[in-house]
Amino acid sequence: MGNQAGGQAVSILSQKYHILVLMGGWANERPVSLMSGEGVAGALESAGHRVTRLDMGRDVAARIAEAAPDVVFNALHGVPGEDGTVQGMLDLMGVPYTHSGLATSVVAIDKELTKQALVPHGVPMPGGRVVKSAELFDGDPIARPYVLKPVNEGSSVGVAIVTDESNYGNPISRDATGPWQQFEQLLAEPYIRGRELTTAVIATEDGLRALGVTELIIDSGFYDFEHKYTDGRTTHVFPADIPENIAALCRHHAEQAHRILGCRGASRTDFRWDDEQGEAGLFVLETNTQPGMTPLSLVPEQAKHCGIEYPALCEMIVADALRHFGTI
Repeated sequence: MGNQAGGQAVSILSQKYHILVLMGGWANERPVSLMSGEGVAGALESAGHRVTRLDMGRDVAARIAEAAPDVVFNALHGVPGEDGTVQGMLDLMGVPYTHSGLATSVVAIDKELTKQALVPHGVPMPGGRVVKSAELFDGDPIARPYVLKPVNEGSSVGVAIVTDESNYGNPISRDATGPWQQFEQLLAEPYIRGRELTTAVIATEDGLRALGVTELIIDSGFYDFEHKYTDGRTTHVFPADIPENIAALCRHHAEQAHRILGCRGASRTDFRWDDEQGEAGLFVLETNTQPGMTPLSLVPEQAKHCGIEYPALCEMIVADALRHFGTI
């Protein structure tokens, strides 16, 4: 993706920094992280910064120490880059880094912990419960239709929608292909009919800013990993063609989730909206603390619609990290 603005970008930071872009790793979302990281690295270079690219291996701490950057841009997705592991390592090393810190990352990647944090503050989220995968072969944990998803994976990895018409069986067959074959525990939630919405939030010098609401319209099935990262499988409508009161609620809940969870830099909150139920049909599904920065990613897309070019967005995320760690 590189410099989307073309040519040399105008830097919004008062000085140039040595920025290490941490990407790749060994999570399911490795290919997405590599695309995010390469895009970020190119954008920061276009703004005049010195950039070191690092595809994370087991020697990550030694490699970062050797590079001695001013700040790490964490472009990892999934475990261990998004669950607090890398954040704790960087905290111990005393290296500033972008996006959310250890405690926030531990909570936000765990969908059940996220509910425990947000629901008491009035953020609407689906009900449901965590179940052992082996229990599914004895009977449904909640009434069909329902959604099964890993407790701590991102990018809709390992999601299954169980309906009366699904070919998983009733009860679910041990031989049926699904997340129960990959994960010991899963979160079972009631299936919410309706529309897929998402709102990005970025931290600015003046406070939080919800960028708007995108509706995701898919060609078939549901918004899974393939739809997210395959060009042409999903149409992004921004601003979403929804009533203003629903858009305002999305912006409010996204900022609320960002603030309550203690997110930094950028976050993206995903919603399901049953448009037959009005405001009562809007539910937060999850908040992503390290949303994608690929050519198909939603945060850069929303930012661009709001007049924030890609290099400036990357620098805004870096600036928030530097402010948090007291570097600027």
